[in-house]
Amino acid sequence: MGAGCNNNCPTCKCTKTATIIGAGLVGSLWAIYLNKAGYHVDIYERRSDMRKENISAGKSINLATSYRGWKALDEVGAGDEIRKIAIPMSGRTLHQIEGDLQYQPYGNAGQAIYSVSRGGINSKLMDIAEAKDTHIHFNEECIGVEMAEGKATFRNTLNGVVTEVKSEVVFATDGAFSAARYLGMQKTDRFNYSQLYIADGYREILLPANEDGSYKLDKESLHIWPRGRFMLIALPNLDGSFTCTLFMPFDGHTYCFNKLTSKEKVNDFFKEVFPNFYELMPDIAEQWEQHPLSSLAIIRCYPWTHGKMALMGDAAHATVPFFGQGMNCGFEDCTVMYELMQKHKENWPAVFDEYQQIRKPNGDAVQDLSLQNYLVMRDKVGDPHFQLIQKIERRINYLYPDQYFPLYSMVSFTNIEYKTALQKGNEQEAMIESLIKKNKLTHESELNEIDNLIHAFMKKELPI
Repeated sequence: MGAGCNNNCPTCKCTKTATIIGAGLVGSLWAIYLNKAGYHVDIYERRSDMRKENISAGKSINLATSYRGWKALDEVGAGDEIRKIAIPMSGRTLHQIEGDLQYQPYGNAGQAIYSVSRGGINSKLMDIAEAKDTHIHFNEECIGVEMAEGKATFRNTLNGVVTEVKSEVVFATDGAFSAARYLGMQKTDRFNYSQLYIADGYREILLPANEDGSYKLDKESLHIWPRGRFMLIALPNLDGSFTCTLFMPFDGHTYCFNKLTSKEKVNDFFKEVFPNFYELMPDIAEQWEQHPLSSLAIIRCYPWTHGKMALMGDAAHATVPFFGQGMNCGFEDCTVMYELMQKHKENWPAVFDEYQQIRKPNGDAVQDLSLQNYLVMRDKVGDPHFQLIQKIERRINYLYPDQYFPLYSMVSFTNIEYKTALQKGNEQEAMIESLIKKNKLTHESELNEIDNLIHAFMKKELPI
């Protein structure tokens, strides 16, 4: 039996072994990568097998798969399976309180992000991993790690049996409140850790399909009801429904969750603030309690590796969902870690060291981008001045597609490092602000005038 193998196979020829703690999105995908590299993988998951249960009643927030996610999935041949359950969204549709609709494309023609069910993609990735050389152990709670030895200890939540596992490498992919991180790295000297809850929470609402199974809203769009301090969003599902999420302060504001204490108050709130949504779902108050009210946190920590264990995904850099990059960033962890395995010929100390040096600044940047984009989604998208900035930015990108990338495009449609996208995006917005101010541009400005200014700037003939 190969060292560290946990399958108890009598004729096992496994020579390379890895343990993954957490069978979520990143853990399941990373198992497929390790299988590709010739590793036998055992995943230990605290929860039961979601594929055997009704997961629709939990908290999920539909996910938006973009370039980085597809790149990671395609690298191990999983992309086509996930595309079968994904719906393209080429832009956002804004729903104003008066009922007016405004469409804003995400990028150029043919560019889209894709709505996918969290449970759907997780289940697919587990299926693919198990079809390789991965064994997933469910109902196994991590109760200890010895990082220097590559050991992890688990207790079965059904029968209490304790299992100690040893392998060449251990990966903690068990989420924002990682047990492996808490039991291991957070007990070490000079480990930095911060946990920040934002003032807003979220509650999901399922908008059902029409009786004939058709969609009540445009299905190839992410729908946003921006209301300044809070917002409602809706992402399409394959069955004609939409997973909607209300993001709003818990308390302290005119509109907040803690004031919605009765069905009557819920109805009055939606009638007043989201009237066109209420028309689509007049029984909103009856559905209100079907999904829990949940909080949102950002987790920052460092280092991400110690001994034979590394943090990946939310265990390393949990973020809020407002740029749709949590999953994509976690999947990119897999891409980078795998590339470093090849570069360093699986010399794990060298792999781990470079991994955390590369990914930590990008983990921080995606968190900053997520918070920044919340302001954009709930408030700025409906602001005429911000819309003018976007209009000019899209025009620059149209005229100089190989030289200029808007921030959203850099994040969603390229693998430019998050830290670079954040810095460059902020610089570009300041540049456009200056262009508008110095030349007194408005929505009524002639396109020829705007184009001439753009050409002059791009040719460095116009100082900003």
